[in-house]
Amino acid sequence: MKKIFLVQLFCFLSFFGFSQQIKQILLSHKGNNTSLCFVADQNIIIKVNTEGQVFEWGVDFGEERYNYYPGKLDKYMGRVEMYGSTDNVAYSGKVRYIGSVNITYFTAEENQSLAGKVKSIGGNQLDYNAEFEEQATRGKIKSAGSLAITYYGSFENESVRGKIKSIGNTTITYFTSFDDKASTGKIKSIGSYQFSYYSSFDTRMAGAMKNGFQKQLINGLLFIVWG
Repeated sequence: MKKIFLVQLFCFLSFFGFSQQIKQILLSHKGNNTSLCFVADQNIIIKVNTEGQVFEWGVDFGEERYNYYPGKLDKYMGRVEMYGSTDNVAYSGKVRYIGSVNITYFTAEENQSLAGKVKSIGGNQLDYNAEFEEQATRGKIKSAGSLAITYYGSFENESVRGKIKSIGNTTITYFTSFDDKASTGKIKSIGSYQFSYYSSFDTRMAGAMKNGFQKQLINGLLFIVWG
């Protein structure tokens, strides 16, 4: 009986210790629209942008269905609760619960520059680059749980400034303004995976992806490239 209890306790702690983690990263080809996707119980996917705003949630649409595209979500039909009009102005009207996942936000009393940004999703605490840091990175998510995120700074080539440079152990590179204009600013590599695009000389296909992937599991994260 004692063994059964310990197994159940382990499963309980494991569920809450490993749920609501970032499992997916959505990137546009130019990397200027990036979503950090937390995956929770009931296969709920919660999308947060690098500025710390929840902008979409739902469940996976399913690749076998018509009109599917990578990253598309179906509406979640379960519990969704919002903060009320009488709550703190920093999070009034924002989503509070999605399923069993509680979402909290920074208030102006805690940090004026972070007011309204997501503070936690379930057991994951979010940290941000401070307001005194360089302009290209300030206010953006610095870490989510144990996952660290870095960005290209203001001193970098103009085509990469402010874009995600690394997520955990995975580095992301981009073509710069020194490359062909049809590929400037677009993703060049994610980890060891390379991307290429039709050049500006290919008038009918210029800028379209020539080689790469839409979905790829890298270092435990599912990267989805779209657009």
